[in-house]
Amino acid sequence: MEDKFQYTTIAGHATGDFRDRGSKFLAYAWPIASSDDIKAHLQALKKEHPKAVHHCYAWRLGIDGHLFRANDDGEPSGSAGRPILGQLDSLGLTNILVVVVRYFGGTLLGVPGLINAYKTATALAVTDTPKVVKWVEEQYEFTFDYPAMGEVLYHIKQAEGAVYHQDLQLFCTIRAGLPIKYKDGCLKKLSEIRNLEMKRIDR
Repeated sequence: MEDKFQYTTIAGHATGDFRDRGSKFLAYAWPIASSDDIKAHLQALKKEHPKAVHHCYAWRLGIDGHLFRANDDGEPSGSAGRPILGQLDSLGLTNILVVVVRYFGGTLLGVPGLINAYKTATALAVTDTPKVVKWVEEQYEFTFDYPAMGEVLYHIKQAEGAVYHQDLQLFCTIRAGLPIKYKDGCLKKLSEIRNLEMKRIDR
């Protein structure tokens, strides 16, 4: 059973558009890896939609269920963020952010109407979007001599790891994500490489 080693998220950026009595609800969804991603996407959307009255959102990170947030951004309590989060949870998605931007159309929708609007906009963005199953990772930084590069990359690849950054000079630095299922064996092999230094990166 792979549940504790893998998670499901969306494959890429997705959008949804729902209208009700003049109000526009524009949903934007992204796969995310850390809280830094959340801040960047929110700031970009607020610049893109400066005249929108609300930027409501929900996100979830990790597989233990503890890292999440639902934000109503001035809408009645529980009418926006929670319906967005509910859609993510109903699809079993994590490492995902959804922001729904609202342009007010002049007619009050009431709490039931808002719940339906935010839920529907989110569903339009994420329900039919391609999903991917990914390994739960820990990130590490490796520093080593250039001649060892081939061996380092080989062990990372064998562990189904992902390289996120590399600086290949006389002394090389690589930042990689290692699936927790395979990381112990990979780290043991890498530790045997002469002059290689490693440190875990907390995100």
